[in-house]
Amino acid sequence: MTSLAATIATELNVQPHQVEAALKLLAEGNTVPFISRYRKEATGGLDDAQLRHIEERHTYLVELQERKQTVIEAIEEQGKLDDELKRDILAADTKARVEDLYLPYKKRRKTKADIAREAGLEPLLDKLISAPGTDPEALAQDFLCEGFAETKAALDGARAILVDRFATDADLVGEVRERLYTTGTMRSSVVEGKEAEGAKFKDYFEFNEPFESLPSHRILALLRGENEGVLSLDLDAGDESIYQGMIADRFELPVDDSEWLAKAVKWGWRTKLQVSANLDTRVRLKEKAEEGALEVFKTNLRDVLLAAPAGQRATLALDPGYRNGVKCAVIDGTGKVLDTTIVYPHQPQNQWQQAVQTLSSLCAQHAVELIAVGNGTASRESEKLAGEVADLIAEAGGARPTPVVVSESGASVYSASEIAAEEFPDMDVSLRSAVSIARRLQDPLAELVKVDPKSIGVGQYQHDVNQAALARTLDAVVEDAVNSVGVDVNTASAPLLERVAGVNPTIAKNIVAYRDEHGSFASRKELGKVPRLGPKAFEQSAGFLRIQGAADPLDASAVHPEAYPVVKRIAASTGLDTKGLIGNSAVLTKLRPADFADETFGVPTVTDIIAELDKPGRDPRPEFKTATFKEGVNKVSDLTPGMILEGTVTNVAAFGAFVDVGVHQDGLVHVSAMSHKYVNDPHDVVRSGEVVKVKVMDVDVERQRIGLSLRLDDEPGQERKSGGGKPSQSRGGKRRGGGRRGVEKQKAPGGSMADALKRAGFGK
Repeated sequence: MTSLAATIATELNVQPHQVEAALKLLAEGNTVPFISRYRKEATGGLDDAQLRHIEERHTYLVELQERKQTVIEAIEEQGKLDDELKRDILAADTKARVEDLYLPYKKRRKTKADIAREAGLEPLLDKLISAPGTDPEALAQDFLCEGFAETKAALDGARAILVDRFATDADLVGEVRERLYTTGTMRSSVVEGKEAEGAKFKDYFEFNEPFESLPSHRILALLRGENEGVLSLDLDAGDESIYQGMIADRFELPVDDSEWLAKAVKWGWRTKLQVSANLDTRVRLKEKAEEGALEVFKTNLRDVLLAAPAGQRATLALDPGYRNGVKCAVIDGTGKVLDTTIVYPHQPQNQWQQAVQTLSSLCAQHAVELIAVGNGTASRESEKLAGEVADLIAEAGGARPTPVVVSESGASVYSASEIAAEEFPDMDVSLRSAVSIARRLQDPLAELVKVDPKSIGVGQYQHDVNQAALARTLDAVVEDAVNSVGVDVNTASAPLLERVAGVNPTIAKNIVAYRDEHGSFASRKELGKVPRLGPKAFEQSAGFLRIQGAADPLDASAVHPEAYPVVKRIAASTGLDTKGLIGNSAVLTKLRPADFADETFGVPTVTDIIAELDKPGRDPRPEFKTATFKEGVNKVSDLTPGMILEGTVTNVAAFGAFVDVGVHQDGLVHVSAMSHKYVNDPHDVVRSGEVVKVKVMDVDVERQRIGLSLRLDDEPGQERKSGGGKPSQSRGGKRRGGGRRGVEKQKAPGGSMADALKRAGFGK
């Protein structure tokens, strides 16, 4: 473990003992959220991201070690293992390097090289190398035999042996592979006759970019274009003479003096080394693309889950539609459904006034404070309807409800799910969507955990990446998000509870069942009565499960029950009781954590405890804000360059951010239009769900494309100012980057990112 810990520690720039402590805690069945929050002394304050890296890398390194041992034993059985080879295998830091070293000893079907060796042609090859000036045909005459009765056949056999030496030389294979990846270029062209069918890939019809600089979204788009038979991909290694020189130098081949050797080297490069290096490059590019896509998905999902909650306020939700009507649901502050209905204000029924009256009555009857409007079809028309309803309430002397446009991504998936069927067995599927829209406004986290993360609409080519890795990544994000906020055990659904550290689906259902039978939990201690929630599960989960209104106010905080004695010591030192201490900033800010630390609870934990006492149960999510769409701007044709609008960020990608400005098409802020300074990652500037002001830079009504800028001093039609995105690179001689044209290259179908692109008009 020590060597593995040291390796991981170097990668994370932390101490080996921190990694060893983390691995020990993980091996004991502790969860990442629990370790990062409540075991800071042991790990030296490692956060959840570092802990997950440790977990993943340790798994890889263990597998690597096991593979090394297997390879060593296999070569030893053949009697071919020497000390140098063993050292090389043990020193290998990747699985690819181990396989390179194992290749010459791997059991394989008999090759042309093997047959030639058995026929005694290896001495011929040695002579061809040692006597480069001699006529190869003449040398071959002495080695003619069965199967190799002609000089050409004998020379071909010798070449096969030589090429086999190239292909099984681990150092050469590794060097060639690395050089090709770092200096080579991806080229793509359209397959003849596929121009119209593959129009969505037109920006890749004539394209080139170095492998190393290709971002994940472009790699995935290129691979998808190839898979759909539209694009032909060429992995250009560059100057072939360099690679041939590497081969000749490695084996000290006098190619300048032997045309035969020069041709053999060229043959070996083209038929073996280039082929294998290309295959490896494809694998590396795919891995790079998947890693990038997962990172985008992870970051966006976290932002959406941790979006500002509107809080426990009565809400009317409108799930817009034309022919099938606007599905409506009213929920109270706890998310309980109070009423549902369907109104038909839009075409073809056009029952506008009836809809206004119906919804106004619902708002008045249930004291509605918020009107959540789904952002799908008929959204702006329904937003106008919500505005009229709100105004009518205000005119009648009531408190005006606030209309809010809400992302409805995944609502339909939830409505048809098993979870929704269990919650609302007698409710129409379409009405369940409205309930979901209302609840996700009140508490996005609590509601979105019920939806498959892949359906929330924040991904990038998620259908093209490794699904097991995707599931692991997303589960980790959801777990970290839920535990960073905490969960009210008396109101939480089973899907939300099972995301709490230490709580599995069975325990979650048992908590809900116990609550239904016995009423609300009065204390954290009572959790011990829940079937299957044993001491370990309690240890892991208790700090994240909150009980509002408990006799012990600490039960509503993030202070873990194991640390309650520390709070008692702190309270005693101040002469206050726990209630008097909580929220008493004047007293708490004067305390020194070191005065209350002991062998069990060190300064980091005590510091966290004091901070929690100051603001108990503090929600880390931002304050709730809503975007106000510009009146009269309802469709793309209403936009004009130069307009300054308010909108909500719906998705963030490697190349920029999509913003909903209320026209049914998300506009795109390219990375180069996000700041006056260089922007490496758009997530550094904006987050999904954030309300921003943007300037309209260009509008293409025909293709429904909207180019936006976060730099409000930008002028439409002007050459883009410096700052923002990455430097331009060659792509078939075409200009890349900037405004609308700079985004055409991004379009590709499939997944939520593709949906976002379509909403922005890209990909049509």
